Amino acid sequence: MTTPNDTPAGWYDDGSGRQRWWDGQQWGNFADEANASAPATTAAPIAPAADSPKKLNVLALVSAIVGVIGFIFACIPGALIVGWILLPIAFILSIVSLFLKGDKKWLGIVGLVLSIVGTIVGVVVFLGVIATAADEAFGGGDTMVTQPETSDEAEEPAEEEAPADAAQGTRENPYPVGSEISNSDWTVVVNSINPDGNAVVSAEQFNEPAPAGSHYEIVNYTVTYKGAESSYGAEVMVAYVTSAGNVINSYDNLVILSDGFSLDELYTGASATGSVAFLVPDGETALLRVTPGILADEVFIKP
Repeated sequence: MTTPNDTPAGWYDDGSGRQRWWDGQQWGNFADEANASAPATTAAPIAPAADSPKKLNVLALVSAIVGVIGFIFACIPGALIVGWILLPIAFILSIVSLFLKGDKKWLGIVGLVLSIVGTIVGVVVFLGVIATAADEAFGGGDTMVTQPETSDEAEEPAEEEAPADAAQGTRENPYPVGSEISNSDWTVVVNSINPDGNAVVSAEQFNEPAPAGSHYEIVNYTVTYKGAESSYGAEVMVAYVTSAGNVINSYDNLVILSDGFSLDELYTGASATGSVAFLVPDGETALLRVTPGILADEVFIKP
């Protein structure tokens, strides 16, 4: 079959019943040959993206380690300062680590918890150290009491029986007058208690008489200093405690006594003796409370 030269390019039947390519000048390949020769285009399979390993959160790990070390040091009184340095560092590192990308962020939470709990423990340990130091400095150690010897117990007035579980020296089971109260710093002896001290107070011209419904009681006692260097007798505190639980101090009312207790400085082995007056409500029973030094154990004396 011939095709005029002015026939445009395209697929035509060449007379054999088969489609053939005409390029405008001559015949080319048959249609089925062109399709067979064309390379088949196959989409390449897309490989699934492999999971990339997560990066370790190094800062979280460091915060946990620092938190553990800081917590340990916070529990040791002698190394407490080291814990107080490390715990804030662990706190800051743990907070920052929680905002960073990476695996094992739970280590940052561990560091955060340890830094907070460690700080609380450190404060408790610090307060314990301070309390112990204060007790050693001012408490004078354990307080011991020696009761006065009685030559004839039959002549002693019968006393109310104390509760079986009441410790000696408490409000429920006080010591008698004349007992020696002692620790490593002080020895205190209550020499006498005068329940009717109005006349003694009125003997001094500058004193005011007891108001209606009350009376003065005079307590005479001796203190001996046994600690290092020097101190003042005012460090030994003496007060009345009423049956209602009210505390009465000698300085609540300004009373001048001829043998009033002085505020002289005492060195080791020195003693001071004096009297103080307490304004007590009429009809009120009261016990004398002696505290031989700041933070020392208090001891009750029965008038």
